[in-house]
Amino acid sequence: MAIQTTVTAQPGWAPDVTYIPAAEAIPDALVLKASTVAGQVEGDSPMVRVLWVDGAEAQSVPEGEEIPEGEPELAETLVVTHRVSVLVPVSLELARQTGRAQLLADSLRRAVIRQADHAFINRPEGTPPAGIIHGIPQVADPVVANLDPLADAVAGIEAAEGIPSIILAAPGAWADLRKVKTGADSAESLLGAGTDDAAPRLLGIPVLRTPAVPSGKLLVLDKRAIVSAVGDVEVATSEHVYFKRNALAQRVTFRFGQALMHPERTALVTVGAADTGGSGE
Repeated sequence: MAIQTTVTAQPGWAPDVTYIPAAEAIPDALVLKASTVAGQVEGDSPMVRVLWVDGAEAQSVPEGEEIPEGEPELAETLVVTHRVSVLVPVSLELARQTGRAQLLADSLRRAVIRQADHAFINRPEGTPPAGIIHGIPQVADPVVANLDPLADAVAGIEAAEGIPSIILAAPGAWADLRKVKTGADSAESLLGAGTDDAAPRLLGIPVLRTPAVPSGKLLVLDKRAIVSAVGDVEVATSEHVYFKRNALAQRVTFRFGQALMHPERTALVTVGAADTGGSGE
């Protein structure tokens, strides 16, 4: 019986580079949970052009009368991408320890998710693609003693023909919401006892807590209002660059980008006293 080896097997069984769909490799990344993926590109220069029509209106027309001509706006949103990468040198002796390779791979995956989440929300405006927070309109009043400002934010999104589909919450902001009481003389939390937070929700909208959101903030989003381009996660291992040191290099890269297509279908809400913002908790 022939023995299968890295020489005789298909290349995928002994790869130098492996490409894994982002939805499988990093399914928890915010760009996948809070946006609509519209395409995939490679390189900093190419862009995804997302076409959309605005201002198309239908009318009631009596039988026999002429149908008025519409003048919709033919628009597009451009999505540029950037690359998030991590490179770690590891000695061959360490790489060969049982279970260590998977432990390192999991750590690199978490590092990529952490940086990608921060960039999705907070990447500076001068370095495209800018984080979504720069284009999201802020609700004037903070959430302090009740959820009225949040309700106003949801109503505003719905008035703009959006459907709020997710709320991204800073962990501290969620904790502050838990402390809002049902009344001035009550010890009962407005959000309930909080003993079962398997699927936290606000006003019926799923809540995802993430340190990528600036301190004290909530992002109320219609994920259809945010378009993105998402590439595969590239996982590579090489013994060449550190050959003289008897070591190998492990690299993980992920290319993605995002753009606000309909800012009016999103809202930024402050919880507690208004602050000066920040890049995340």
